[in-house]
Amino acid sequence: MELICKTTGRAMVATLRGELDHHSAAYVREELESRFCASGMRNLIFDLSELRFMDSSGLGILIGRYKTVSALGGQTRIAAPSKEADKLLSLAGIYKIIPVYETVSQAAAGL
Repeated sequence: MELICKTTGRAMVATLRGELDHHSAAYVREELESRFCASGMRNLIFDLSELRFMDSSGLGILIGRYKTVSALGGQTRIAAPSKEADKLLSLAGIYKIIPVYETVSQAAAGL
């Protein structure tokens, strides 16, 4: 699992590469919390274009960060989910609470 964070406009973009499962969940959770706090941003975009696999632990990461960002008055968005991620996110109903966009640029627009 690789986590790449950068800022764009008024959001931090977290690109997740590889597999987000119970083996990598603790690392991703801790790193995201640390990097998000250090960024000074209130909005978070998950770039899932290079995520090959995600299990329920990955869903927990997304929901947990959504709650953190919402408590700060910010917005969480998902950009370009891979086919594998999209299937799980759709089945889990995540898109009912976290909006999805085709690209990171579209997700960042209006933040």
